[in-house]
Amino acid sequence: MARHRPKRKPLPETPVKVTIESLAHDGRGVAHVDGKVIFIDEALPGEEVEFLYTEIRKDYAEGKVVNLLSRAEDRVDAPCLHYGVCGGCSFQHVNSAAQITIKQDLLIDQFKRIGKVEIPELWEPLDGPHWGYRRKARMGVKYVQKKERVLVGFRERRHPYLAEIDSCIVMHPKVGTKLLALGEMIGGLSIRDKIPQIEVALGDEQCVLSLRVLEPPTDADIERMRVFGHEHDMSLCLQSKGPDTIVPLPGEPEVIPTYRLPDQDIEFKFRPAMFTQVNYEINRQMINRVLDILQLNENDTVLDLFCGLGNFTLPMAKFAGKVVGIEGDLPLVNHAKENARHNNISNAEFYAADLSKDISDMPWAKNKFNKIMLDPSRAGASEILHHFKKWQPELIVYVSCNPSTLARDAGILVNELGYKLVKAGVMNMFPQTGHVESMALFQKG
Repeated sequence: MARHRPKRKPLPETPVKVTIESLAHDGRGVAHVDGKVIFIDEALPGEEVEFLYTEIRKDYAEGKVVNLLSRAEDRVDAPCLHYGVCGGCSFQHVNSAAQITIKQDLLIDQFKRIGKVEIPELWEPLDGPHWGYRRKARMGVKYVQKKERVLVGFRERRHPYLAEIDSCIVMHPKVGTKLLALGEMIGGLSIRDKIPQIEVALGDEQCVLSLRVLEPPTDADIERMRVFGHEHDMSLCLQSKGPDTIVPLPGEPEVIPTYRLPDQDIEFKFRPAMFTQVNYEINRQMINRVLDILQLNENDTVLDLFCGLGNFTLPMAKFAGKVVGIEGDLPLVNHAKENARHNNISNAEFYAADLSKDISDMPWAKNKFNKIMLDPSRAGASEILHHFKKWQPELIVYVSCNPSTLARDAGILVNELGYKLVKAGVMNMFPQTGHVESMALFQKG
């Protein structure tokens, strides 16, 4: 017998007046109504607003501002016409300097609250371009029959539907200004309703768009895509299944994107679907800071955990005696080895390993490392930290894309393993969004 879910009660239609008390970790304003916490989009601390409920749960509710009754000093008018509908950004209503301060305050709070660790000294935040910086993205594609239009872009805020946007000023303009043109090109294909996404990969010079195709394109489709690519100086590729199926259009050369680290004279090659940092300017600054912190020399043996395609490994190898990079994704490991050869770097080794599992028996894990660099995913690195007891590194540099798991892991390093937190700070890798990229330095106690 089928079970029927109880119908949700209709949401109140009358605006509710509140004063915003603080910010949540994702940048939403926090208020309370009748003892229940409310998370309100685009609301800033100190502002008095009227909001409408968008979701009511047992323990919390969500809402959106319908009337701004008072305005915080840090509020600005969002420059993007699609802001508030498109879910790609959440901070355009906050001035750029305040965005960094908010993220820094969040980092301090997370360290105190989650890790039970005080940050003794803050680095100056790393900052760069606030617009047109994004070089990697996965954009949605949707043919809307009623509108006779193909939408290209990002999902609506808190909804599964694709937002109807004409451009994106956070994306690099090479792609961000071409969303309408892309949609029109796809709209003329026979498989316009069989293309769900586009993988965007921009190198320093190259632009590769990989179109996920659920059905093979016709010869006419391929010619239409080819003409578009040539007209806009883009390499269009087809992806029939997983990332390893990305291939250029028939008859077109394969374009391998590259990015350079000028200060270290290193050039990275990467495949379109491989992970790279989205903001090249901040990435360069971040690598320079890591090298400045570690002060590497030929006597150093460095372990680079979650090394990806060698983004930190290869620049560190320019100065250290030996660097060992570990990554869970085998294709990335193989590509890291290729990048080492491409840059004539012979003192970097790369191994594939799942760092959430026991790695004690792996040959590389039995070696000694006096300095460790790690840059894990949002899940953090708690499982691998207890192996540090064996390695006993003097210095640990931890780069993070999630301040809550960094704070948790800082608690383990300081309160369980006896390390001292020396310094921490944020990097403005994702302006106009609530994402917080940060770095912390730990020293053997």
